[in-house]
Amino acid sequence: MSTDKPPAEPFPQYDWQTRSLSRKPPRYFTDHIAANGALAALPQGPVGFDLEWRPNFFKGQAENRVAVVQLASADTVLLLQISRMREFPSKLKEVLYGHEWIKTGVAIQNDCKKLYRDWSVSVRNCVDLALLARTVDNVRWKGAYTKPIGLARLLETYDMTTLAKGKVQRSNWENFLTKSQQAYAANDAHAAHTIYHHLLEMARVSQPVHIPIYFSFSCVRGALTDPLGLPWVPENPNYDPGPPPPPKERKEKALAQDQQPELTTASLSLPDQMRSVISISVQIPTTSIPNASQHCVDSATCTTPARTSPEP
Repeated sequence: MSTDKPPAEPFPQYDWQTRSLSRKPPRYFTDHIAANGALAALPQGPVGFDLEWRPNFFKGQAENRVAVVQLASADTVLLLQISRMREFPSKLKEVLYGHEWIKTGVAIQNDCKKLYRDWSVSVRNCVDLALLARTVDNVRWKGAYTKPIGLARLLETYDMTTLAKGKVQRSNWENFLTKSQQAYAANDAHAAHTIYHHLLEMARVSQPVHIPIYFSFSCVRGALTDPLGLPWVPENPNYDPGPPPPPKERKEKALAQDQQPELTTASLSLPDQMRSVISISVQIPTTSIPNASQHCVDSATCTTPARTSPEP
């Protein structure tokens, strides 16, 4: 009787429209004036935040500028293709810089820095969801505090859904967005909003009370800062990383010993085999080799030893 466990059922794909009361598609903008109008109606509070840009496929090329900014509330997703706009929307600057909106995402420190490098726009009141998860659910998450946790993994853990990736992630985000690109970008941003609320509920009932500075920051003029404007680094003195892994050197040495094959003549490398032949040949007694000069037919032109009869 087989004792193998059946394969786990795959998680269903996250679909933000099934979570939205309106069931409307994401709102996609390529005009800064229209974008300002939509942003004016964006409710204050937590919003999922993400960026997209056209990838490079050759090593050494500089990154392309941010092309799309995604913002998601519970019932609205805005896809703002700033690369096609005549100017950066003023209302978008206000939302990104304002404390009234909490920008949530995974590993968004680098996104915020890139947005400033590309567009000179600062982002304040940000929450890194991986750091928040390690803070409020430390029993589950071990390892270094700054070790990344992907958005798909957070969804699988707290929402029992997952994200569809595939080729869309590496598509051209500077062209007019296709329906598949819009769906991908909308789900990424809205999933961040969903995970934030899952973790927020855990934070409300967990002990000790968690200080926001452990997982929240601002990015002003490209520098990460705390609420006082001082340099911010991701750290949490209450975080338990768990037992350290075994020393790498000792582990690798033991693994190498376990995998080392028994040394045989057949396993010798070519240079080793040559050395073995040389070692064997020098053990042959020299008396078995006749002195060519003593048995030469003509010592002046001798090239081959002459055959001699055995001594009586």
